[in-house]
Amino acid sequence: MDLKNFATEFLMNKIGAAGDQATAASALNDLVDGSKGFDLGDIVGKFTGAGGDLAEKAQSWLGDGANAAISPSQVQEAIGGDKIAAFAQKLGIGQDEASNSLSEILPELINKSSRGGSLLDSVGGKSGLAGLASKFFN
Repeated sequence: MDLKNFATEFLMNKIGAAGDQATAASALNDLVDGSKGFDLGDIVGKFTGAGGDLAEKAQSWLGDGANAAISPSQVQEAIGGDKIAAFAQKLGIGQDEASNSLSEILPELINKSSRGGSLLDSVGGKSGLAGLASKFFN
């Protein structure tokens, strides 16, 4: 199963989306700027770019240890309220429900997709993750 299908099924199970896999896939695609293909590295970059505690949490999802939890408000801060609102509208759920669901599934989804280093490698390893973060601060 490819990453996009896995993420779509994971999302549908979490929010109880009743069978409309195409809509869930489209919502996720928009959330991760699907114009570049389905890349969760974009989401990791948003958290890393937010700096501080959020960057540390994102790094925990890429490693082999425990995943740091994030709050719905931290999801809003890192991804942006406009993207969350569009994501929620596409799925037919409220913005609060979308933020709550994403705060629960993103750490696990990114962790599962980064096993074996593939997601971390996609941003250039730990040094690439640091470089990605520096782009947001310049």
